[in-house]
Amino acid sequence: MVLRPAAATRPHNRRQLIVETAGQMFSERGYHAASMEEIAGGLGISAAALYRHFPNKHALFAACADVMVDGLVAALPPGGPLTEQLAALTAVTVTHRASGGLYRWEARYLARDERRRLWRKFAHVVGRVSEQVAREHPLPDARLRTVAALGAIGSITMHHTSIAPRRIEELLLAAALRVVATDPAGASGSSRLVSLPDRPVPRTRRAEILEAAVPLFAQHGFTAVTNGQIAQAVGLAPSAIYRHYPGKVDILVAACLQAAGLLSQAVDRSLHHTSAPVPALAAAYVAYSFEYNALNSVAEAEVRGLPADLRRPLILAQRDHIAVWEQQLRVARPELDPRQARLLIHAAFGVVVEAGRALRWSDTPAHRDAVTALALGALSL
Repeated sequence: MVLRPAAATRPHNRRQLIVETAGQMFSERGYHAASMEEIAGGLGISAAALYRHFPNKHALFAACADVMVDGLVAALPPGGPLTEQLAALTAVTVTHRASGGLYRWEARYLARDERRRLWRKFAHVVGRVSEQVAREHPLPDARLRTVAALGAIGSITMHHTSIAPRRIEELLLAAALRVVATDPAGASGSSRLVSLPDRPVPRTRRAEILEAAVPLFAQHGFTAVTNGQIAQAVGLAPSAIYRHYPGKVDILVAACLQAAGLLSQAVDRSLHHTSAPVPALAAAYVAYSFEYNALNSVAEAEVRGLPADLRRPLILAQRDHIAVWEQQLRVARPELDPRQARLLIHAAFGVVVEAGRALRWSDTPAHRDAVTALALGALSL
């Protein structure tokens, strides 16, 4: 008798595997840079097999965007103490670390009804947790403190610092619990101590093009914006753009470099003649995030989609920024090792992003002070 190899069997959870793999690619490379062919290749299947499950990339993307929030909704205990709630949400987030960053920057590519459905689910989670926060920590702005704490937890999806998952959960849970117990008025007056670099004045046509492109990239996403739209905003013919930038990607690179330069200047100013380096860094980062919100959101959201050679100097600038924070935080908290310090720094950044969003980036001294206090809470300072 001739033995024939067994026919390959289709995994019973193939759809789940597709969503997990695609979510990771979308999160790492951005919606437009990830292709259905690459996703299929990562799964070891043909593109045709992938299309049997999802009719197009948008449908697959929409399914991926729901995975994290559906997991959060399902994991949230029906009652119980705040620690139990936040521990459950942290566990889900760490489990979906590779793909969970989708909701932060890529959700703008969803259709309006899909975005509304996603935000309703998040609102349900925030509402449930904030009720318990108000009960256990009766301080002002329970919802803001809740959103900030979830930002600290969600920060793990935005970087690659390598720590054992259990230790990640412990550190993030502790940070989130500190955030919800932080009085947002605790850093009152910190915004007055910050000296940001002056907003760049566009004195050349090249600078005018850059200034016009940034809000368009922030609102619509880099890929969706055309040179024609940028030219119209400046009052130029589309062909005139090429006299100043070889291509649209060069405008994006210029925006990212400008963001890195402004943030570096803000850091240098914050550390000049201060006896409290980490609070100064936090206040400066918050002020920068409010003042240059569109520019910062473009740099954070779009850098992943750049070609590797263009991305490298921007990644190095980000690492330099983290290194300054790490050095100062480890002086303030010598019990932290470098990886633990970096994880908490990113948690503080996550607080700033989500708390700022919750405040609609309405730039007032009170808002800056509140977000600074919550970021310092994540750092236990």
